[in-house]
Amino acid sequence: MKRLLQINPVVRENTSTGKIMRELGELAQAAGWESYIAYSRARDGVPPHNSRLVPVGNKLDLLLHWLATRLFDAHGLASRRATKQLIRRIEQIDPDIVHIHNVHGYFLNYPLLCDFLARRGKPVIWTVHDCWLFTGHCYHYAAAGCDRWQSICHNCPQRGAFPKSWLLDRSERNFIRKRDALTAIPDFTLVTVSDWMRREVAKSFLKDVPCRVIHNGIDLHTFRPRPETRVRSRYGIPTENYVLAVASLWLPQKGLPDLVRLASALPADECLVVVGRLDEGQRAAFPDGVCFIPRTADADALAELYSGALALVNPTWQDNYPTVNLEAIACGTPVVTYRTGGSVESITDRTGFVVEQGDVAGLADALRQIRDRDKAVYARTCRSYALQHFDRKDCFQDYIRLYESLATR
Repeated sequence: MKRLLQINPVVRENTSTGKIMRELGELAQAAGWESYIAYSRARDGVPPHNSRLVPVGNKLDLLLHWLATRLFDAHGLASRRATKQLIRRIEQIDPDIVHIHNVHGYFLNYPLLCDFLARRGKPVIWTVHDCWLFTGHCYHYAAAGCDRWQSICHNCPQRGAFPKSWLLDRSERNFIRKRDALTAIPDFTLVTVSDWMRREVAKSFLKDVPCRVIHNGIDLHTFRPRPETRVRSRYGIPTENYVLAVASLWLPQKGLPDLVRLASALPADECLVVVGRLDEGQRAAFPDGVCFIPRTADADALAELYSGALALVNPTWQDNYPTVNLEAIACGTPVVTYRTGGSVESITDRTGFVVEQGDVAGLADALRQIRDRDKAVYARTCRSYALQHFDRKDCFQDYIRLYESLATR
């Protein structure tokens, strides 16, 4: 029986990569594979799972890696003991495919791991969920307007962003170490979650590594149009014409300043509903009448909010392939977003509008057009599009086909 090992710091169901790994493990098992998942014990404990779990490291490993990151800009260069522990387990499991999602997250030592995988010689798949894999420091560079990663990173303008370094800028050294470690793996395949990301990878030191696009999918049973509910009374939304904005954590890169401006541009009979983590200072920047809902792990409640909204507005300045767009469209709700990264790839004239970055008046105009056209028209076309393109089982079957093709070469 063929064996699959996935690697990621988190395995929790309330994380996107955790959900993806569980689904891939189940699909692989249905196709006759054994499924293993290696994850950070210190971050996740021991959750129940259908795949066989391989916990790695402990709280001390995580703390020391965190300190190495903050003091020496050495993210991904600590956790030697934990990485050697994982290598021993890989040797025992002897997987036919190693599928890596992320190693950043104070989790593993990537030079040690890559050197072992290079010597082992069996197929390695790495899904590029963000840009950290080919930069010297940051996980995303779009909002900073930085293109140094296309030649060689140095003097990083985002040293203070995740993974934050307090004292040193070793982005040039980190860039070189990543380039040397990753390009040494002989049987290496990259998967990007968007066409935009594939184009970015093609500009990086990974340009010669085979690469294909597999879009993330979603649960179309959970995220479906919901009938009229008491969602407005539950959350105190004062009008049926509400515009929804959703993020786990609202940061400037997610378009928070533009969202504040948009709230003032909406008609008097419309309300902006903001879901996600905001501190008191961030909330105070908004005008009166905005409804705030803390980040929720209740997918059914979120689907009800999507279904009742006039539109989802996503003014993001950096994104790879935002799941919130897919979820809203699957619930029959059009999306208005900036022309940013992979955020545009789920948007057609049937599912919403794309506006140039920073054009808040354009966001407001697109919302007016949706209201004038009647959202019911969009509800049918959005759901139809989601059924054709967003079903996660269909999307993730592309991984199973990739596993089979690489394992049987």
